[in-house]
Amino acid sequence: MSTTFIHTADWQIGKPFAGVDNAENRSRLGAYRIAAIRNIARLSEERKADFVLVAGDLWDSSTPTKKLVSETLSAIGEIPCPVYVIPGNHDHGAMGTVWTQEFFIQEQEALAPNLNILLEAQPIELEKVILLPCPLLRRHEQEDLSLWLRAGAPVYETMGNKPRIVLAHGSVTSFGSASFEDEEEVGYGAANLLNVDRLALDKLDYIALGDWHGTKQIGSKTWYSGTPEPDRFPKGENHDQGNVLVVTLDRKALPDIEIVKTGAVSWRKLDFHFTSEEGLDAFAGMMDEQLGKSVGRDLLHLSLKGSLGLEDFSKLNQRLERYEARLIRIKLNNQVKVNPTTDELDSLRISAFNPLIARVADQLYTMVERGGEESLIAGEALKQLYFTTKTI
Repeated sequence: MSTTFIHTADWQIGKPFAGVDNAENRSRLGAYRIAAIRNIARLSEERKADFVLVAGDLWDSSTPTKKLVSETLSAIGEIPCPVYVIPGNHDHGAMGTVWTQEFFIQEQEALAPNLNILLEAQPIELEKVILLPCPLLRRHEQEDLSLWLRAGAPVYETMGNKPRIVLAHGSVTSFGSASFEDEEEVGYGAANLLNVDRLALDKLDYIALGDWHGTKQIGSKTWYSGTPEPDRFPKGENHDQGNVLVVTLDRKALPDIEIVKTGAVSWRKLDFHFTSEEGLDAFAGMMDEQLGKSVGRDLLHLSLKGSLGLEDFSKLNQRLERYEARLIRIKLNNQVKVNPTTDELDSLRISAFNPLIARVADQLYTMVERGGEESLIAGEALKQLYFTTKTI
């Protein structure tokens, strides 16, 4: 019996985005994450999905605020099919967490009756498939939660001939938990490991994973969907965020997978080296090509190296101010050095009306060339001296 469904994970609604200084921009990022749920709702309708699977971390916390609970459930209620979710490490399913609170239960009934929380490791038979959930009931589990689905497990003896889908959240042992750590997400360690290679793969048809925030295929039947709205700077070219998977599945057949982009915000990493050939105009061209006229939809990790003359160095700072105003966040690593042009140095050194300026300029430039921490201060002083003399 064929079925089409959407595999998603790691919504992490309520993520604080501590690296973003501006409160308005943090709020904007939170709104985009709610909007991603509505994108999933539209996609579910377009593709006539039978159901949606959320492989953990629907929320960023196991105790989200009541406002977030209501806002999230309202968006889920717009999805025109059943939604099945397991708790992940961020929103684990222990007693007292959101999943067992009276407020959540009441709001779920009122706003999202299509939402189904899977808190037990037991088969769930639906009309077209059998779900095999591996929920996290604590933030860190040392035992492989997919253990009950390994070869020889008695659970398979009573199953019918419907497609079988595992739903789990964690790091597969062949992928390595160390890959997950970055400035936005630290502390996985050796917990929540899944040894999918030891599952009864011949008895299973699809393994829907969450925890890794980029879309990634692990095996012929095993996928991480990634987060539907990007939430961190990419870790290499293949860290593809902002997607969901549309899966078409039959019993004892390889799944048909379509990667569908749902994210609205871009997180980019760009590098630029200023040289005599690659100057300010080339940098501006690269930025225009990457960002265009976008405002309030991009976060940028920008690394700059090389050197610029005094005039161009000042223009660079003006440009960076404009980008900072347009972007949700700019994480800047600016190692550009001040390297005055011959004309700029001459205008300071050959200062007939004030020989003191010429001597100071010479000393500052010597400090710039010497390098080290004081060169940055000297470069800034040289720039200020240059523009001051231009106004005299």
